[in-house]
Amino acid sequence: MTAALPDLDEQVTVRAPGKVNLALSVAGAGADGYHSLATVFQAVSLHDDVTAFADAGAGLSVSVSGEGAGIVPLDETNLAWRAAELLAQHTGADPDVRLHVSKGIPLAGGMAGGSADAAAALVACDALWGTKLSREAMHDLAAQLGSDVPFALHGGTALGLGRGDRLTSVLVRGTFHWVFALAEGGLSTPAVYGKLDERRGDLVVPEPRVPDAVLTALSAGDAVALGAALVNDLQPAALDLRPDLRRVLEAGSESGALGGIVSGSGPTCAFLARDHEHALDIAVRMTSYGVCRTVRAAHAPVAGTRIIG
Repeated sequence: MTAALPDLDEQVTVRAPGKVNLALSVAGAGADGYHSLATVFQAVSLHDDVTAFADAGAGLSVSVSGEGAGIVPLDETNLAWRAAELLAQHTGADPDVRLHVSKGIPLAGGMAGGSADAAAALVACDALWGTKLSREAMHDLAAQLGSDVPFALHGGTALGLGRGDRLTSVLVRGTFHWVFALAEGGLSTPAVYGKLDERRGDLVVPEPRVPDAVLTALSAGDAVALGAALVNDLQPAALDLRPDLRRVLEAGSESGALGGIVSGSGPTCAFLARDHEHALDIAVRMTSYGVCRTVRAAHAPVAGTRIIG
């Protein structure tokens, strides 16, 4: 459902990128149930836009349009809502704001669309309310909202440790070109982690680490080497839950991709191309196979969350 947008003078629009995990190494579950990670995030040119409208005395509300809008919650379970609420609690601002989310990132697709919305809502409300949080304070609030939210603020390419919220920028040369195969339906991230734990059983899992080959390929701007180095510990679990994704990965390989991977917890699959023209060719071939709902070509890395209007 898409609510009508308010006709107000005061508004701020913020853009936040989706992400792909080029490498995702997952430790065993800790006592708190969480898994430590070592991952390389890359921000891609599929994005969500969040507009914050000032509306004194009206309270907090959310509306959504675009990709998957009909199934996005419009209450306090929405991450953008929670971000605005958290910022208001932290700063003492009145949470009188109407948030409109225009989605271009696949929903429940392993590309952190909800996290992007939370990051965008934080930046939009901070600008609208004039709370002027420091970069460190913004990062801390983002980490409270979810493991992927700090990277949505950061953008570019970054090494993520801990829960993925301890970020270090990674040297990258050039631009990488991606094709994303979007599946019908989503995959629950907790279900994928649960399946991973089930698969591992009593196996002793080493400390997570990012392969040197991934970082070397990025610093050299070598798409061929990066395609060969892509790795995701969650992929076998995602394939157990969604066996149809095996055919998607095979179709990407048959279409000439340099490498393919389930993006994060899935079910979106990401394929690396040599250049823009190669990406378009892969997208056309993937479409002809009929193994996914749709395909999107994108480039990376792109900037993190930023005000655009």
